Amino acid sequence: MSAADFRKLADLFPNETVTHSYVQDIDLPAVDGRSPGTFALVTLDNGLDHSKPTTLGPNTLIELGTVLEGLRERAARGEIVGVGVTGKPYFLVAGADLSTVKSLSGREHGLWMAQLGHDVYSTLANLGVPSFAFINGLALGGGLEIALQSTYRTVSTGAGALALPEAFIGLIPGWGGVYILPRLIGPENAVKVMIENPLSNNRTLTGPQAFKLGMADAIFEPADFVEQSVAWAAQVIAGSVSPERTNAVDPSTPEVAARWAGAIAAGRSYVEAKTSNASPAPAKVLEVMEANRTLTQAQSAELECETLADLMQTDEFRSTVYAFLDLVQRRSKRPAGAPDRKLARPVTKIGVVGAGLMASQLALLFARQLKVPVVMTDIDQARVDKGVGYVHAEVDKLLQKGRISPDAANRTRALVTGSVSKEAFADADFVIEAVFEELNVKKQVFKEVEAIVSADCILATNTSSLSVTAMAEDLEHPERLVGFHFFNPVAVMPLLEIVRAPRTDDAVLATAFELAKGLKKSAVLVKDAPAFVVNRILLRLMGEVTAAFDEGTPAGVADNALRPMGLPMTPFVLGAMVGLPVAQHVQESLHTAFGDRFPVSQNLQKLIDNGVKSIWDPASVQAGEPVIPADTLALMSFGETPSTGEEVLRRTQDALAEEIGLMLDEGVVAGPEDIDLCMILGAGWPMFLGGITPYLDRVGASERVTGRKFLAPGVASEPAA
Repeated sequence: MSAADFRKLADLFPNETVTHSYVQDIDLPAVDGRSPGTFALVTLDNGLDHSKPTTLGPNTLIELGTVLEGLRERAARGEIVGVGVTGKPYFLVAGADLSTVKSLSGREHGLWMAQLGHDVYSTLANLGVPSFAFINGLALGGGLEIALQSTYRTVSTGAGALALPEAFIGLIPGWGGVYILPRLIGPENAVKVMIENPLSNNRTLTGPQAFKLGMADAIFEPADFVEQSVAWAAQVIAGSVSPERTNAVDPSTPEVAARWAGAIAAGRSYVEAKTSNASPAPAKVLEVMEANRTLTQAQSAELECETLADLMQTDEFRSTVYAFLDLVQRRSKRPAGAPDRKLARPVTKIGVVGAGLMASQLALLFARQLKVPVVMTDIDQARVDKGVGYVHAEVDKLLQKGRISPDAANRTRALVTGSVSKEAFADADFVIEAVFEELNVKKQVFKEVEAIVSADCILATNTSSLSVTAMAEDLEHPERLVGFHFFNPVAVMPLLEIVRAPRTDDAVLATAFELAKGLKKSAVLVKDAPAFVVNRILLRLMGEVTAAFDEGTPAGVADNALRPMGLPMTPFVLGAMVGLPVAQHVQESLHTAFGDRFPVSQNLQKLIDNGVKSIWDPASVQAGEPVIPADTLALMSFGETPSTGEEVLRRTQDALAEEIGLMLDEGVVAGPEDIDLCMILGAGWPMFLGGITPYLDRVGASERVTGRKFLAPGVASEPAA
């Protein structure tokens, strides 16, 4: 590619937020009484505050490349003895500008973008003098690859997010990372960083973790990180320090070749287990890594560019960017339909009705995140003591793991108390119930609480499927009740479905959204409809698969039919995790509301009646070869109309498209984006599906059932021509 082609690419993005490359000459500190010379420090900065990370778009890369070319010329003239690259506070670089990459039209432009990155990074790697990356903060994807292309690296102990997350977002670490990393830290560690971490909820490394793996040569404290890094660079340039890289390998040796093959095989097994190979990107990471063991870096670069160009054209990549950027990074921070936050009331004390597991998880979350007093109540002292004891034990675990300081642990324990009397809620501003999922029980709870609390106290229900409107109908102030539905485990799952009943007022709703923000949860406003969003979709899915099983489809065929979707777990495993009685109870509620779209399985009821907790034998699931125990099978009866896996998959796709179409018609949420956000954050559905609606659009189910796609062309798919 020519410079003119790169310029043409950059001209397509006149509104890019450019990360500029600012150069500062530094006289290196003396080593053994003499300065090694002048050092050029490049600082990458977009001129915005820490809420706007630095990213790499075409204009940014061209500017960086131009600056590096100038430094290479200066190095050739002997004006500088080294070059360093660092970032603005808290960031090295957050990676490629995904909004730019997503909007590249056609494979050619994607190829240009890939080649532009390689061209710039190659300049950094071949300056004629040593190059240094000072990783002062977050470094993701192409940002971390800047560091990897440098001759030497330092990292701050305060750097909190280092990663090559490309497998997670539908790409490969294609600006040299997939080639350099396994040679630098060993193939097993490289697979951990490039495959296991991205596919484990996009896990990242801290500075100390990255240093331990060998990704950096030195580590310094944040307070004077750049100064310490420059002083260290002076020692390296002067020859008084020579970094040791104990994890580095030579892939041409037989021993490393065997390790390389083993790491690739382990990576493929991991991808299969996590995604059922439903997304092309993780497999491509491993394919390129496998190939480049015997390639030169230039040959690998060519393969990386071609692979990136192909992946940028996949709907899985477009769906991932839609899910990650448009939904998780943007829409979740500006919930559709949320009232003006200025209407929110202060919350200085919280009450939790119940002291069971869910109630105890809620109490711990409120105390840790909001740092306000939390009081739990239950019907007897033993239950109360058990609930408070659970909270204290969980705090102790956090303390032992170093995730909370001793002072914070003491404060959190002191904030959570218990009582057998609801009089303890008299001065609470917010009371949430987490009792048995039975409407009359919850109505009685709220009647008792309302008689005690102040007129401004907000009442909330954690119900997963019952009518918030029905719960409020006997209250003197029904406008104070709101649905506040968490997902299990409470500390982990980021979604909060906030349910507005017809009479819930704006101040109550605004307070609920502010509390969600304080709890570090992503809230979605939902209408008061049976099972709201996540459970309604999951139960429709599980109902179709269970119905196929009851009709005579073999268990293995029915349970594995949805594997092409790459879901976190199969329907039968999910049912066991949720609990068959809980799933059946919600299914019955939905059957009452919507009829035969949600059939109630008599086979599951027989299992529940006999205390059976799972269709599959749990040990066999762990072993990877699920079997139904003979005594479980004997409890059930089946029809004589079995389906193939393909038929079950299509049936389920069409059922989901129908249900989502109805939910949108009913106004359960503001749009399909909110359904996707709920499934990603509340059910752990893969980013590469885009949640659910892009997938249903892609496989044709949306149009088969509703006559139209849920999303416009270009939102999570190829733009319209």
